[in-house]
Amino acid sequence: MLEEILAGGANALGICLPEEAPERYRAYYDALSKANRQFNLTAIEGEEQTARLHFLDSLAVLKYAALSGKRVVDVGTGGGLPGLALKLAEPGLDLTLLDATEKKVAFLAELTERLGLPCVCLCGRAEELGRAPEYRERFDVAVSRAVARLNSLAELCMPFVKVGGHFLAMKAADSDSEIAEAETALVKLGGRLADIREYTIPGTDIRRRVVIVEKTAPTPAAYPRRWAAIQKRAL
Repeated sequence: MLEEILAGGANALGICLPEEAPERYRAYYDALSKANRQFNLTAIEGEEQTARLHFLDSLAVLKYAALSGKRVVDVGTGGGLPGLALKLAEPGLDLTLLDATEKKVAFLAELTERLGLPCVCLCGRAEELGRAPEYRERFDVAVSRAVARLNSLAELCMPFVKVGGHFLAMKAADSDSEIAEAETALVKLGGRLADIREYTIPGTDIRRRVVIVEKTAPTPAAYPRRWAAIQKRAL
């Protein structure tokens, strides 16, 4: 079932999957399901739900962003989404999966090695690593499905993006107020709202958005702040 849903959904999105992708998505699903019984990776379970609400939702990013050859960081990746799902469809992207939970990062490191997908699995807090010289403004693209509001999420993600690169935030269709609230923050962080692209997850009536932010200037040294400060007073 999973393979058929992915094939049909990718076709509906206009995405051509590599020949080896169905087998790798199957291995990813099996590993995700097994690990989810040991520690919380996702509330979404079952082949159909995972294929549509995780894998196809992640793949929609490829409709609006050419990632081949780009250095991409997935901030707050959790069980590897959207980053690993994107890497399976576009092996040419240079992927870093970032999460603060050691168990999740260990799971992803073992899985990506087993799948033969070279990528960096990085354990740490985004607000700390975003200040580290080896990561600050080193990526072409930062992507995230994290649940934080956009103004807070942008403060965590924008410091990773080089000038001329993009931050891609995956959001619900009813996010107008959240996006409007974040526009001042985006400017303070060295960015501008470039586009908002809407899509329907294939096989569902669920509407989603990719919010595309262009990095136009370096992020000021004051950002990102500590998470407690971000929570207390969002930009």
